Amino acid sequence: MPEISEERIFKLRRNLADAGCDAPLIARFLALEKAQMRSEQYRLLSRHRSMLLSQLHQEQYKIDCLDHMVYTMQSEDRRTNGGK
Repeated sequence: MPEISEERIFKLRRNLADAGCDAPLIARFLALEKAQMRSEQYRLLSRHRSMLLSQLHQEQYKIDCLDHMVYTMQSEDRRTNGGK
């Protein structure tokens, strides 16, 4: 098995950390890199991506709720203030 350069490890760690991966996930990914198990790496990244997307959807729902509340309040204000 070829050795992984320190530069490659550094870049992988930084990219994974920037993507929100925790230390155990990064360690697992690097172990898979060393073992040249690319398909497992893809699965690991895909699961993390799915988790991030789910979080994004949850946060978008919260924003939508706030937007709806502001819209409703503004509509009520227009009705009670005669459109002012």
